[in-house]
Amino acid sequence: MKLAFFNDFTLGVVKSDSIVDVSGAVSDVPHLSPQDLINGVITNFSQYRAAIQNAADQGPGVALDSVRLRSPIPKPHNIVAMAVNYMEDGTRDEPAAINAFHKSPNAVIGNGDTVVLPDVPATIFEFEAEMALVISKHASNVKAEDAFDYIFGYMNFLDGSARGVTPFYQMKSRETFAPMGPFLVTPDEFADPQNLQIQSWTNGELRQNFNTDDMAHQLPRVIEWVTSVHSLDAGDVIATGTNHRGLIAIMGGDTLEIEIETLGRLKIDVQDDLNRTWPYETRLERMEKGLEGTAAQATGKYA
Repeated sequence: MKLAFFNDFTLGVVKSDSIVDVSGAVSDVPHLSPQDLINGVITNFSQYRAAIQNAADQGPGVALDSVRLRSPIPKPHNIVAMAVNYMEDGTRDEPAAINAFHKSPNAVIGNGDTVVLPDVPATIFEFEAEMALVISKHASNVKAEDAFDYIFGYMNFLDGSARGVTPFYQMKSRETFAPMGPFLVTPDEFADPQNLQIQSWTNGELRQNFNTDDMAHQLPRVIEWVTSVHSLDAGDVIATGTNHRGLIAIMGGDTLEIEIETLGRLKIDVQDDLNRTWPYETRLERMEKGLEGTAAQATGKYA
């Protein structure tokens, strides 16, 4: 099942190129916010699933391109993002030590929304294509062998970074720096979450193209480790990391897209009131030229 919020956070089910309003099937879920609603649906999904599916089967639906898709997880209590969690197409000799960081729930935006680059002296802005998972129930000290029992579904995620801004908190938790969606997809929609192709585009040009099978610390270990540090609850999000080789500078006027097999395509725009520019060079392209680090800012404030 592909769940989504649309327009004024109406809950829907996506069917091909249409979306069906299923809010009537979950109208008795106590909630004061869209996040409360989706948390209630996730927590009691076995109770509501048949009614949601029936509503989706019977409803007329409207075209996806006629609605505004919102983040399917509008304001999670926790967003945990894994750090350096890919083998980078075999270029790393060994996995980096397992590590993660928090992003602010206030950083969340959805499909069609706008990333706003802040007035800070970042060396570069980058947005990392990632697969995120959504927790299904209270999770504390989960064993790796039980990890998949704690995953409700998966979605696209873009992890925004203002590189070079310290401390680290200022680099990662800026508002609009956590685009996610457009759908929340349950695990029965595909065979193996550890074998999904992730692609991202900047202004229509393919930049990142890698598979989740290259993950250094795979999903069971990620959930085991994160829940050994602190507990998670239904609706919490873990972003599972990226392959950095295709990362490129993000600037005002850009359009960013990410698509993971079965999870739909998330598209956002970028705004920079300072009109700063950088060369369009991926990290891999710079490495192949014998250049170190990320591209240097070309014009604008802080150049």
